[in-house]
Amino acid sequence: MSDSAPAPWPTPADTARCPCLSGETFGECCGPFHRGSALAPTAERLMRSRYSAFVVGDADYLLATWDPRTRPAQLDLDRHTRWFGLDIVGRTGGGMLDSTGTVDFIAHFRSDGEVGAQRENSRFVRDGTRWLYLDGR
Repeated sequence: MSDSAPAPWPTPADTARCPCLSGETFGECCGPFHRGSALAPTAERLMRSRYSAFVVGDADYLLATWDPRTRPAQLDLDRHTRWFGLDIVGRTGGGMLDSTGTVDFIAHFRSDGEVGAQRENSRFVRDGTRWLYLDGR
């Protein structure tokens, strides 16, 4: 592990490509969710916005979108890890009329010069009008 301090978290401009790789700009995609001016309408959109939160180091957003039944008291993000790619493998439910859903994805990262990937099948639940991350396998 490197002893040097990592670079500050990248903060995309609203006109920059969204880190979730949706093809939209950050201001059209995940930015409004991170700012609290909109709620993710589907489980996949919430998962993408949570991935973007890892990219930009927004632990507060990650905790705010985590179901209280499984949410940790705090979340310390590894500042040496840079997330750079997201592949959606599949999903079940999680639509605008559903109360539960899953999103199977692979997130690609670089940490201390090593490249890796994390595959997870995340479960989401709707709490009234908003989706929350429950857990992942």
